[in-house]
Amino acid sequence: MTVSQTPPPLLSASSLHGHHVLLLGLSSLTASRCAQLLAYGANVQYIADRDLSQLPISLKDRIEAGEVTFHDRAFDPSDLTTLGREETDRIVDRVFVTAEGSEKDTIVSQLTQPCTRLRIPYNISDTPPVSSTFTILATHSSGPLHIGITTSGQGCKLAARIRKEIISFLPSNLGEACARLGQLRRQLQAEDKLYETRVGLDTEEDTEQPSTFNNLVRESDTSPETLKTRRIRWLSQICEYYPLSHLCSLTPDDLEALLTTTPAPEGALTAPEAPLPPSIPKSKKGSITLLGSGPGHASLLTLAAHTALQTADLILADKLVPESVLSTLPRRTPLHIARKFPGNAERAQEELMELALAALSEGKNVLRLKQGDPFLFGRGGEEVIRFRKAGYPTKVVPGITSALSGPMFAGIPVTHRSVADGVLIVTGTGRKGVPPPPPEYVPNRTVVFLMGLHRLEDLTAELVGNGFPAEVECAVVERASCGDQRVVRTTLSRVVEAVKVVGSRPPGILVVGRACEVLREGGLGKEGWVVEEGMGEGW
Repeated sequence: MTVSQTPPPLLSASSLHGHHVLLLGLSSLTASRCAQLLAYGANVQYIADRDLSQLPISLKDRIEAGEVTFHDRAFDPSDLTTLGREETDRIVDRVFVTAEGSEKDTIVSQLTQPCTRLRIPYNISDTPPVSSTFTILATHSSGPLHIGITTSGQGCKLAARIRKEIISFLPSNLGEACARLGQLRRQLQAEDKLYETRVGLDTEEDTEQPSTFNNLVRESDTSPETLKTRRIRWLSQICEYYPLSHLCSLTPDDLEALLTTTPAPEGALTAPEAPLPPSIPKSKKGSITLLGSGPGHASLLTLAAHTALQTADLILADKLVPESVLSTLPRRTPLHIARKFPGNAERAQEELMELALAALSEGKNVLRLKQGDPFLFGRGGEEVIRFRKAGYPTKVVPGITSALSGPMFAGIPVTHRSVADGVLIVTGTGRKGVPPPPPEYVPNRTVVFLMGLHRLEDLTAELVGNGFPAEVECAVVERASCGDQRVVRTTLSRVVEAVKVVGSRPPGILVVGRACEVLREGGLGKEGWVVEEGMGEGW
């Protein structure tokens, strides 16, 4: 069966507080629709050619209590321009038709043309969506959180079922968390004098994060603009990356602590450390494990990784470890997520080391949970040196790196006979944000850049300037192996424009080379790029 493809509706949240709405006709839906509109804060003008005694008891009670204005007569088109608010010149704000049978046919025949001319939105119950200018969603509300589902009229019962299924997977106190985060956001805006809305930092629009969302901020950058936006950007990143269950468990004090930091000491990861206090017996010395969590999909954790996660006394996780992996952690195990907000990377790393050493001195089994593989641009070697100096041998458990699995999930074989006989993995960001020199172009080699998307424009310019053809194919692979994986396929000459248009979904990698086109079917579209959502077949 072929499903017709029609443009999706624009879903939006509208306030009806104080608006004058018409409710027309009588059916089994009328009383519940009236109660719904009153709950939204609307001024309900109910019109039906009925005696008050003929109305449902609950609707009659609301009318007698003065909550609803009842007009016991047939609808007249003049009602559209006489029963509204004074500030709208008496034009009503919306119309809801709940009539049935011949009454409904009569109302609709009188209603649609003047409503269209006056641009009054109207909803006609129990009709195809195209018969109305707006539809009503199956909704769930919890404090400031409101979730709506629509099947575009294809099945209202199914929409309600889907709503219940979604709600069952969400933390019960998610609405409270939204309220706390909103209060903190307003506080930060006031303290940092961020009076204007900043795209990507303070919006609920159904768009991707802008390509500048994760731009590098150096700790030495103390410009007023950077200082003003640093904390609000971090709050946005907390909302984006933290597991929902962890967000819901944060108290106001926890949130304040997350946004408070001090400058990192110079050379924090290389300075010699004091030996363990002699009072701690060797038998109580803790253990430290560096663990690679892989690219994101929880099923890609190794058996050794799963065992380590289940037996740790304290887990110290990097910011970008996906929620699917964190959800496998025992609830009893304390979890600390790195506070690596813009310009605080070194201090956040030092904070993790301090927490680890403190727990180790108490004889605890500490797990450093890192994204991908600990030794591939994960600072794992630095941490081994740090713990070794403190007297703690470090166990390292490898993880599947996104440098190789990311291209695979995108359908890119990094090596392929007669196309690519080698692969080069490069970091796009060096120590303290200093970019490394670009590699030279080798036609039969695939190059994978990690941590380079935040400086994509400079990176691509450097590559073209160092011999890479502007039209060589490339791909941006974001959140590889996760449910919201996305691949943007294009060329070096168009990749910056493509990411600016489609937005950012970090973390991501850039893959460059002829291997990008080996398994691809079809062209790159009229824009010069194509976007592929999801993990593909078999996942």
